[in-house]
Amino acid sequence: MAVTETLKPPATEPAELIWQDGVPESARFGDVYFNRHDGLAETRHVFISHNRLCERFEKLPSPGHFVIGETGFGSGLSFLTAWADWKQQTANQKHTVLHFISFERYPLTREELKAALSRWPELAPLSDQLTSQYPPLMNGVHRLVFEGGRVRLTLFFGEILHGLKQLPFFADAWFLDGFDPQHNPQMWSDEVIESVRAHSLPGTTFATFTAVGRVRRSLEAAGFEVRKLPGFGRKREMLAGALTTDADIPAPTIAPTDPVAIIGAGIAGTLLARNLAERGVPVLLIDKAANAGSAASGNAQGALYAKLGIEYNAQAELAATALSFSQRYYRPWKDDFWHPTGLLQLATTEKESERQRKFCDRNQYPEDFLTPVTARQASELAGIDIPVEGLWFPRSGWLEPAKACARLATHSLITPLFDFEVQHIERLESGWSIQNTDGTHQHVSKLVIACGHQTAEIAPVTGTLRLKPIRGQVTHLPESTVNPPATVICGSKYLNPVANGQATTGATFDLRNDNPEATAEGHQENMDELLRMLPNLPATGLPSAEDLNGRVAFRCTTHDYQPVAGELRTESGDKVEGAYLFTGLGSKGLVWGPLLAEYLGDLLCAQPPCLPNHLTRRVDTRRLYAKREIG
Repeated sequence: MAVTETLKPPATEPAELIWQDGVPESARFGDVYFNRHDGLAETRHVFISHNRLCERFEKLPSPGHFVIGETGFGSGLSFLTAWADWKQQTANQKHTVLHFISFERYPLTREELKAALSRWPELAPLSDQLTSQYPPLMNGVHRLVFEGGRVRLTLFFGEILHGLKQLPFFADAWFLDGFDPQHNPQMWSDEVIESVRAHSLPGTTFATFTAVGRVRRSLEAAGFEVRKLPGFGRKREMLAGALTTDADIPAPTIAPTDPVAIIGAGIAGTLLARNLAERGVPVLLIDKAANAGSAASGNAQGALYAKLGIEYNAQAELAATALSFSQRYYRPWKDDFWHPTGLLQLATTEKESERQRKFCDRNQYPEDFLTPVTARQASELAGIDIPVEGLWFPRSGWLEPAKACARLATHSLITPLFDFEVQHIERLESGWSIQNTDGTHQHVSKLVIACGHQTAEIAPVTGTLRLKPIRGQVTHLPESTVNPPATVICGSKYLNPVANGQATTGATFDLRNDNPEATAEGHQENMDELLRMLPNLPATGLPSAEDLNGRVAFRCTTHDYQPVAGELRTESGDKVEGAYLFTGLGSKGLVWGPLLAEYLGDLLCAQPPCLPNHLTRRVDTRRLYAKREIG
């Protein structure tokens, strides 16, 4: 049953399976996903043994990383097998990282993945984690993180050639997988093999179950030394080999061993600090406040929410990717600072209703990511009367941002330097000197500036960075005065479920107001908009604006309202060696933060990036200078 023509973005076409005695077979390609008799043994024979992975894992320096590329993810069996051996061979190497990068045009659903992997109970501790984190079936790149950051799976759903062109990485070993070349010739084309070669270094190994002459000749033409070896079971032969060249093998890049300074202990800075620490990188976390999460990240509650564009372009893709990643990232913190209640985005005006109608007409997101709901369905989900239709995000919810920052900053490799107000940053021959207002200095090899709109004041560049603060005031409503929702509700304002006796609503959007104190006018604006959105909300009469409490934070945004993460550049485009920016997250820091911290962690540790090329351009720091085109 071909459904490609009816799909709208970003949905990807799932696999079509025929099950024979518990073994999945592709209806499209007429081939099995793994050996009927012993798929695990075949995987070990072909991919693990002939890439000499156990030996290479054991010898990997710590900190360090190893990259496996795979041309067909299928049931995930090869990934789980490599993960299991990695875990065993590197048990004493705390800060080594396995990157597994795999491509899949027709992915299995979560339920199909569970069924396929249930054949190997010995892998259940790992397969349960994989199926739990398995992403929604959306085209593009999905990063999954396991073992506290020691295993990173980058899944690309879509055409393999497109994925190989978009993802910049070099593999240490290749699993050339996929269905039989006779049934799936596209996967084994000369163009794919050439692209595999382009993602390989001298000495990169490969192994494949096939011994078809056309594949062997294509690999040899690309520069691989190819050996024909005994296959597994009834397969008489297989191929394995390595990329040969006269060039010297480059020295492996490893994570920095000197401390990295992160200036700013809000959600961006603490997420990045935690990400680096889990990769074995020591961090100096610097902030002028007395503790983490004191500025824009200090609100009592924050919604995990992204408003996706009508057209599925790069901006919408980045937002959807970030939202999906953040939902996975916060899961271990459930019932601590993360509360996955689900989230409703309501069509509270005629304009928003029309926007959502166009959005649903032009897009097709998986139901486990978002789904349209009627007013009645929304009311049932929220547990209160909702007068309008909307969109339901079942895996979203709300966080306690200040608590999140404090938890994230607690790690043996993170050294907090609070009450440290940066006065000056100076480039040294060996790195950077960061001067406090009291005259003391910290010397580091690399630094990341993640201090919101104050980034522009201290960044060591001469050009003007286009960053601006936006005042946002939230209002705290006493629990006794409202019918509290069971889910987060977003519209012209947002309303979170009750926590600690109050529900948070807001926030104002004040472009030209620098008052740091909450005002009655701000509270009144929040209440007026909230009652227009939810007229049946009050359980009793709401307090007067003068009697309400709240909080003001200044969110940092860019001229194009898109975040910034990457290497700092000068106005002329030159790299400022060892300096990075992480800012401009606006009111969506809880959504943008985890993915962009992962991306910066990849950059700082010289590991394969979690963002494809066209999305790295969306967050490039050079955008901050006026009239600059990013190529």
